[in-house]
Amino acid sequence: MSICSSPQTECTLSRREFLRATLIGGGLTLSGFSLFRWLTEPRLTSSTFIGKASHYQIDFAKLIREGLHELGVSTHELKGKRILLKPNLVEPHKSSVHINTHPLVVRGAVEAFLSLGAASVVVAEGPGHRHDTLLVLEDSGLADALYEDRIPFQDLNTMEGISMPNLGGHTKLTTLTFPRVVQQVDWVVSLAKMKTHHWAGTTLSMKNFFGVMPGNYYGWPKNVLHQAGIPQSILDINATLKPHFAIVDGIIGMEGDGPIMGDPVQAGVLVMGRNLPAVDATCCRIMGINPYKIEYLYKADQWLGPIHESLIEQRGESWKTMHHPFALVPEIPAHKNIRLS
Repeated sequence: MSICSSPQTECTLSRREFLRATLIGGGLTLSGFSLFRWLTEPRLTSSTFIGKASHYQIDFAKLIREGLHELGVSTHELKGKRILLKPNLVEPHKSSVHINTHPLVVRGAVEAFLSLGAASVVVAEGPGHRHDTLLVLEDSGLADALYEDRIPFQDLNTMEGISMPNLGGHTKLTTLTFPRVVQQVDWVVSLAKMKTHHWAGTTLSMKNFFGVMPGNYYGWPKNVLHQAGIPQSILDINATLKPHFAIVDGIIGMEGDGPIMGDPVQAGVLVMGRNLPAVDATCCRIMGINPYKIEYLYKADQWLGPIHESLIEQRGESWKTMHHPFALVPEIPAHKNIRLS
């Protein structure tokens, strides 16, 4: 465990870490972060929270408040803030709880942020596979939760866009067009689903932001980004948007041929954190996947955040006690050789 406990800070090497780094130096070299740099340079660190949730009938507002507290998010920090929650809505299947972020997780997040002093919370999404966002909302079950609690919703696919310089530089896109609402809120939160992915290996909090990019500009299913490169686009979007927080619904995730055709798997976790690469790396370990074998995480390491286990302080449950290897498909290239050894 790192001696640094504050999120996304830099630290110097302790004696214990020096010895540990010496033992694992080979793995660091393979990751692209050399042993010499590991021993001599300051490194980004972060914290993640893993909450145990065996079913969807628990009090998610309470669990999310617990996670926020453990991660140092105070009422003072959230007071008066405008929060945007971006769930993962792919296909309208209310009975298939492994495809979309569950409505009760969305509701719990709304309640948690409002109870801690947020001025407003809006749920926003731009589904990539369907033009009819209202249909996705209704058939996923999220429309009922939004209506019952009078939670506002924004369709990001049709919203007027704002052009921003691409701060990632991994694609050839010089600018990225985001929906105007991202400039009207204080916090952007990825409310993702824990799934394997046919093209990216995994889809978690970082990949979830494909749905922020307006379909009116990027097409369906965000074809411009697919053509530019999925891992590269994930990195550029996150580097430019600079999201503030992530909550990943892994109560029932998806294994196999995700993000649509896979099978449900009960991992029983909710994973949270301020730093998205750290959150996604933790999710990967729970899923039995090596985060260094996921291209966008490998490239995000020590640029957008830490993914090495020793640099991510665990709060709540340990990923090792919640370890639940997700099934992979050997015939899918993105699934080859990514298993955590």
